[in-house]
Amino acid sequence: MEIFWHEDCLEHDAGEGLWELAGTPEWLDEPERHPESAARLRTFRHALRHGPVAPHLTWREGRAATLDELATVHSVEYLERLREACAGPGRVALDANTVVGPGSWPAVLAAAGTTLEAARAVLDGRTRVAYALVRPPGHHAQRASADGYCLVNNAALAAQAAASAGLRVAVLDWDVHHGNGTQDVFFDRTDVLTASIHMRHGAWGPNHRQTGAPDEVGAGGRNINVELSLGAGDAAHLRALDEVVLPALRRFRPDLLVCASGFDGSAFDPNGRLSLTASGYREIGRRVAEFADRVVLTQEGGYLRGYAALCLHALVEGLLRLPEPLLEDPLAYLPDDSEINPERTTADLAAVLTTMSGDLRPLV
Repeated sequence: MEIFWHEDCLEHDAGEGLWELAGTPEWLDEPERHPESAARLRTFRHALRHGPVAPHLTWREGRAATLDELATVHSVEYLERLREACAGPGRVALDANTVVGPGSWPAVLAAAGTTLEAARAVLDGRTRVAYALVRPPGHHAQRASADGYCLVNNAALAAQAAASAGLRVAVLDWDVHHGNGTQDVFFDRTDVLTASIHMRHGAWGPNHRQTGAPDEVGAGGRNINVELSLGAGDAAHLRALDEVVLPALRRFRPDLLVCASGFDGSAFDPNGRLSLTASGYREIGRRVAEFADRVVLTQEGGYLRGYAALCLHALVEGLLRLPEPLLEDPLAYLPDDSEINPERTTADLAAVLTTMSGDLRPLV
């Protein structure tokens, strides 16, 4: 397994405020740092370089993307506005919680190019699984707008590169938030299947119009949204994969699987309200590895960086199909609501199945 990295991803600085909102109220004695920080990516890197999974990994250097590559997914007008906003001299808020500054444009190019380099390594047969450990994240970025900390849609770029080569591509997103940007990019197409498993949260502003509900099915039913109730944990996510998403992927038969890999669904993440543990992410990785021969993953959310790094390590263990866990989880003590209330998960999944296209609906 290969991990792709570029130092310029650390240059993006979203600043500080009240959590992610601009400005610091007078009643805060110390402002909060923006949750999407360089420190979280450095922590993820450290976990993979120094954790027990390290001997199984090969590190590769990424690269900067070109404007022409970005334009395969985003409008030229949007890219020009984004580049101008990043030029500085100060930071600019593109929406309430998505902030850019002078270091953001090199980070955007590095995140996108490094993801494309990971995809190329898989498509050329140099590795079966490649993980682009990048930031800023991308799955909320739409064709013509930034959103939710995301500036350029890295997962969509990888999927588009494969689709342009004539391959059937599927995108699987397990970030706690709906992958609305990826949905926007491919919503009117039938050559790319997009599937997002996320907490139920609906639209959240002018730059996030999509709700993530199951009835947003896209052209030919090729967009699958699995909304999970608040508190749903490991069991719910694995049921969503086993009962809905993986059967649909098997019927679609993709040549390449692109994964938008977020860890903000963890039980301890300040930005999510689900209850996944490291063990759950390990099992997600194992299922992905068992399903797909060629996999590209790109980093999305995960904001309690210590526990998110443990979840990343566990996911990689699963992707490698290691027989036993390499790290214990010292924090996995919360009850799993989907095991206590399985009927809630059953209802969530049934809502998806009723909207699915007949040629993707699991056989019963």
